[in-house]
Amino acid sequence: MKAIFIAFDEAYYDRIVDMLHLLNCRGFTGWREVQGRGSKTGEPHYATHAWPSIASAILTVVDDRRVDIVLDELHQMDLATPKLGLRAFVLPVERTI
Repeated sequence: MKAIFIAFDEAYYDRIVDMLHLLNCRGFTGWREVQGRGSKTGEPHYATHAWPSIASAILTVVDDRRVDIVLDELHQMDLATPKLGLRAFVLPVERTI
């Protein structure tokens, strides 16, 4: 099992939830309003007057065989609208209850 942490512009939220559903990735935890800034070219998402956009995040745990499928779909979204900002990080899941 792997955990995929996805940080993105809030505009992607429903699209990502729909994508996870279509890929049969049932479980996830979402945060609709988070703040941050990309490490390379990302614009700040601070929900302030100077930086009004806001980010969201989703954490999902998937079978190893689904990781590349999810990442490929996310990458296609990012390529289609690169100025919005979308990043995904894969982490090992050592144990669940």
